[in-house]
Parts: sequence; C-alpha cells; structure tokens
Amino acid sequence: MKDEEKTLQSPFRRRFLQGGGALAVGSALPLSMMSSTSLAQAATGQPRTLTILAWYGHAEPDIVAEFEAKYNCKVKPKYYTGGDNMLALVSQSPAGTYDLILSDAEYVPQLRKAGYLERLEAKDYAFDDYFPEFQRFPGHWDGNDLYAVMVRFGFLGVAYNTDAVPESKARSYKVYWDSAYKGKVGHFDWYLPNMGQVSLYAGNKVPYKLDRDQFAKLKTVMKTLRPQVAGFFDYGGTFSGLKNGQLQLVCGIGDWITGTLARSGAKVNSVVPDEGGLQWTESLSIGKGTRNRDLAKAFIQYITSAHGQVKSAKMLAYPALIPNRKGWELLAQSDPTEARRQGMVLQGHSVMDDIRSGKITFRQLPVQQSIEDWNDFWSEYKEGA
Repeated sequence: MKDEEKTLQSPFRRRFLQGGGALAVGSALPLSMMSSTSLAQAATGQPRTLTILAWYGHAEPDIVAEFEAKYNCKVKPKYYTGGDNMLALVSQSPAGTYDLILSDAEYVPQLRKAGYLERLEAKDYAFDDYFPEFQRFPGHWDGNDLYAVMVRFGFLGVAYNTDAVPESKARSYKVYWDSAYKGKVGHFDWYLPNMGQVSLYAGNKVPYKLDRDQFAKLKTVMKTLRPQVAGFFDYGGTFSGLKNGQLQLVCGIGDWITGTLARSGAKVNSVVPDEGGLQWTESLSIGKGTRNRDLAKAFIQYITSAHGQVKSAKMLAYPALIPNRKGWELLAQSDPTEARRQGMVLQGHSVMDDIRSGKITFRQLPVQQSIEDWNDFWSEYKEGA
C-alpha cells in the first residue's frame, strides 16, 4: 500500500469523515480591520506569499505570473491528487496553513462543516457573469452563506486511443469489457470517478445514490471488469500510458488528460457515452485562519474574471470548461479553435446543452453508503478480490 493510501485509511481520517475529526481553528482578521490600501501597499513593499492547496497546475506561471506581478506576491502551492488526499492535508495542518483551498465541489460541505473555510461575501464575485446553472452551485452555499466560488469544470467519460478504438465503440462504457482491449484498460486511481462511471453503466440514473441492492450490483459489475484491467495509475502514469499506447482505454478521466495529450499530437480523445457522463468541478475557498484574506479574495476575483477564466480554460497542466459566460465570449475572440474544441460556443450545440439535457450528472460523494464503504471496495477491487 502506498504511503498516501496509508494516510487516507488512518483512524484519524475515518474520524474526520464521520464528522468528529475537526481541529480547532483560529479566526482570520476581519476585513474591517484591514487597510483599504493594503493591496496597493503590497504592490510596492515586501513581497507576500499566498499559499494554495490545489491540483497540479493552479500555481504554475501560465496561471499566476500575471497576478504575482500585479500584487508583488508569490503564489506557493501544495499540490495533491484526489479529494481524500486534500481532506487529509487540510485536517492535519494548523489553521492558516493554506490561504486558498482549491477543492472538488463535492468536498466543500465537509470542509465547511469541519470549520476549515471562511465565509465569503457573494457581492465580491462576478456571479452575474456566470451561467445560471453555476450561480448557486450545490454545496457551495449554506443557506445564503457562501463558502466557495466555482472556477472550472469538465466531463468524465470514455478516454480512448483513436488508432485502436473506434469512436462508435467509445460511445458506450460497454467498451471497457470488449475482449479486444483486455490488458489495455486502465483506471485513474481514484474510486469516485471510476465507480460513478460503472454505476451509470449499471443503469443508475443517480449514480452515487444507491440502495443496498444497487450498491451490491455495482460491486458485482465492477468485479467482471477486473480481468480487463492493466493497472491503476496516477496522473503521470495515466498520461504516459495513453501516450505510449500501453493503455487504449482509461476509465475515470476525460478531456482534462486527453486534451492535454492531444496538444502534442497524441492520438487520443474523450467522449461522453450514451449512458451519460460525470461532471467534475473545481472551486476556490479561503482557508480558515488566513492572514492574507484580502490577497486571497483578489486571487479568486482574478481567476474568475473573464480574462482569468480564459487562462484557466487553457491551463497548460490540463484544460477545462469555465462557468463564466463572458469568459466564453473572450475565448471565442482570442482562441476560437480551442473554444470549438471544448464546446464552449454560444451558437450551436455547446457543453451547456449536455448539462441541460440531463446527459451530465454532477459528481458527488456517496449518499446512502459511507465514503469508507466505497473506498474499501475500491481497495478490494484493486487487489483483485
């Protein structure tokens, strides 16, 4: 078992996920105590450090260099892979360790309930520029209190090698079981997207809300897939496996990896199959106890502006869809090819049509089972049990 997996299976993690592991946290300085010129002073004084806990890429130069220059600061990242890893890092760190926390949207309620997030002022952010579906995104609000701002999203479907797999086959999750690809199917090593996809294939319209019989069926169906599987891979392994042809199909990912590979000419693509796809969503929150709340707020405003959204859509580490409609307009002007490739077009069929038609389901945590139930089965599945 990898060190990371040991961390995630620790007794502390189980207590945290059951609601009893929240650490005592401090309070951030109220905005009323901050100088209205603090950001301007920072631009000419000693550089400040803004810490961000995030997926890889969110603090690389293509995203943050312009912000750092404007505010005379340095954005310092701590990168993670997978929501459970993010939870473990937050729960084991002192208050104020992270000024900004970029999390998958389904984890925001847990972070909020555990007391790790500052409450945000909705008026500070350009929600009027967002598509209506994203202005009050599920889990980001507690009543009228805001705790996270959606930054980007994408779809998870069937990722495939276009030389080896016809698109017509990739249009169904059934392709994972095709004998022609035995030993060429990979899993991105995270239970949530993989089990969600197979749940859709098993006929569950709400893939994460399963009764006892539906959950038992999901496990049975997954076990029939196991003989097809070459292995379980992190981002780097998935990337290289698709690039060198070791993997011809990968479950649990989408354009966030294949789109990156396609930039360098790799023969790969992702499609949302007929059974439907999952939406991953990344959101920014301000960490409890931050001493850089004004700078953290400025960063969220920067990356959710139309200009920042174009940067996010084209992020070198992995591309994404963006929720800001004005960002779509600016992307269409500055890079119409990428706008068309990702389906962010205001005329004709767009990714918003897929959401509105019901073809896309927001990824979420298990509803009727515990996270441990799903994670424990994933571990058994990986071991071939």
